[in-house]
Amino acid sequence: MELRQLRYFVRVVELGSMGRAALDLGVVTSALSQQISRLESELSTRLLQRTSTGVVPTDAGLAFWRQAQLALRHADDAVRAAQLARLSGHVSVGLPPSTSAVLGLPFMAAMRERYPEVRLHLVESLSGNLTSMLRARQLDLAVLFQADRGQRWSVLPVLDERLFLIAWPGLAGLPDRERVEVGELADLPLILPSNQHGLRALLNAASSRGRYALNVVAEIDGLALLMDAVRAGYGATIQPGAALARLAGEPLVTLEVADSAARRPNLLTSLSDDELSPAGLAARVVLQGVMRELVQQGRWPGATLHES
Repeated sequence: MELRQLRYFVRVVELGSMGRAALDLGVVTSALSQQISRLESELSTRLLQRTSTGVVPTDAGLAFWRQAQLALRHADDAVRAAQLARLSGHVSVGLPPSTSAVLGLPFMAAMRERYPEVRLHLVESLSGNLTSMLRARQLDLAVLFQADRGQRWSVLPVLDERLFLIAWPGLAGLPDRERVEVGELADLPLILPSNQHGLRALLNAASSRGRYALNVVAEIDGLALLMDAVRAGYGATIQPGAALARLAGEPLVTLEVADSAARRPNLLTSLSDDELSPAGLAARVVLQGVMRELVQQGRWPGATLHES
């Protein structure tokens, strides 16, 4: 027995006509009659009796109609209760500055659409700070670039980003081509985050493998100030494609870093499932989905989905 059949039967009794009920319900009369017949077959009793003016319920039909009305009210009440008790709560999400340029607003929009009762707390900070905040339970989840293997976290690789050399035109020593190797930048003044952050760790590892030193002239742990220094011509920087989202229209030189090892993984990292609230679990699913959509739609420069 289906709720649809109950609704059909109640409406037929209320209107006293198969034809009028079918019109009201937006179905053809034959389909409505067939559903009523199935209901009568399941109950092994006649529920409606045809008259010259339409249909009336039999004694069994009248008894069934009363209980059907009650069942439908309970079903409608259950729907309303579920709607009023939509997922709510609070979730804290950490995004690195370059990542937030691409991901921040689309993620907010998706959460507002799917879970409007969930209060979202977004923290934009460099990955080293986000790792510390996640470790201290100040965040529920974050996009990181390397996992802290000493923690019982949920870590999901979502995408990999190519890196780009970004500089002001005319910077001395700037290569005159579209792609460069990190090893070719030994004499180029670089402005990078300090050693505690994921991007710097990745570049340090690449230089160590290649046995060359990076010419780091300044360390700035903040993307806005770092890019101001690049614009002032104090040096070049190496950043992922996501950082280019906020540089559209600026007369900056961007060269792809060709090293196969110079790829930045984006790890969706969260507290363990048994520590996450329902709001946190929902936000993690939404965040992963938005990240994948941005890559598939070509809206995340230099990014490819992680192969797993």
